[in-house]
Amino acid sequence: MDLYVVHRRSGWANTDELREAAGRSKAVADAEFAGHINWIRSYVVPEADGRLGTTCIYEASSPEKIREHAERAGLPVTEILRSVSTVVMQPDPA
Repeated sequence: MDLYVVHRRSGWANTDELREAAGRSKAVADAEFAGHINWIRSYVVPEADGRLGTTCIYEASSPEKIREHAERAGLPVTEILRSVSTVVMQPDPA
C-alpha cells in the first residue's frame, strides 16, 4: 500500500458534523475496505468560508479506493496526492 494525503475542503460546519463523519468513515472502512484503506490521522483546519476542512493521511491500495470509500461514507474529496517520502522533524505534539 502507498501513503496518500487527502484534502477535504470546507466539508463540515462544526466539530459535531466532523465527529459524525469520522464515525461513518471508520465504520465504512472497517466493514467494506479492510486491507485497502488504513486511516492514519487527520489535521482539522479552519477554512476561509468559516467551515472546517481536513488534511488526512491514509495508507491505501489506490486513490480509487480512497474515492470509493469517501463516496460510500458521504465524505468530500478535494484532492488526493501520493506521498513519495516522509520527513519527520519532531513527533506530533500530544
